[in-house]
Amino acid sequence: MELFDKLNIKPNDANLFETAFCHTSYANENKEESYERLEFLGDAVLELLMSDYLYNSKNASEGKMTKIRAHYVCETANYEYSKKIGLDKYLKLGVGEEENGGRQNKAIVSDVFESFLGALYLDQGIEVTREFFNKNIIPLIENHEVDFFDDYKSALQEFVQTDKKSLEYRLVEESGPAHNRHFKIEVIIDDIVYGVGEAGSKKSAEQEAAKDALSKAQKGRLKWEELMK
Repeated sequence: MELFDKLNIKPNDANLFETAFCHTSYANENKEESYERLEFLGDAVLELLMSDYLYNSKNASEGKMTKIRAHYVCETANYEYSKKIGLDKYLKLGVGEEENGGRQNKAIVSDVFESFLGALYLDQGIEVTREFFNKNIIPLIENHEVDFFDDYKSALQEFVQTDKKSLEYRLVEESGPAHNRHFKIEVIIDDIVYGVGEAGSKKSAEQEAAKDALSKAQKGRLKWEELMK
């Protein structure tokens, strides 16, 4: 697997990593084990490594470290890690899942980061896993290469409240099979659409819509005062 060369990993059991990329849809179609058990293990490994990093690099209280860790160990963060490393390219999806955009599904791409970490831990041990983490994840955090903020709805709400504007989220499209729904949401301020978001859940789509509206306001494409006229 090209990924091993990229990450300088020599697997002892390549089958572990094959399983780490095996989504339940593929597993069901091909009678193989899915990545779910490895994901469970990888979640614990990730929390341990992140906690260790924060303890040794931040002179912060327990409460502060817990809050920071919540941003660095969550679906949004794991999705970013996975995409940066390129794990999504190796996902094994069932035919229907692939056709319905599973390779771009935030939850799936996030899960595969944890399952890969679980496989790496079992195959290489904690020290090699820590080296991988320090080399590939810590720089993303310290160099601010990824966006870990995930509560755009609250931020947008605060923005809007300053001008006493009305704010609502409207579902405009829902599609896909029951196990892989796709939602498209618009965020509407005083009856005008200012942002659109798409994701595998209504909650995530709303966050994406709020992020879109904030991005337009904060990154200079439109000034917030102009948006609110």
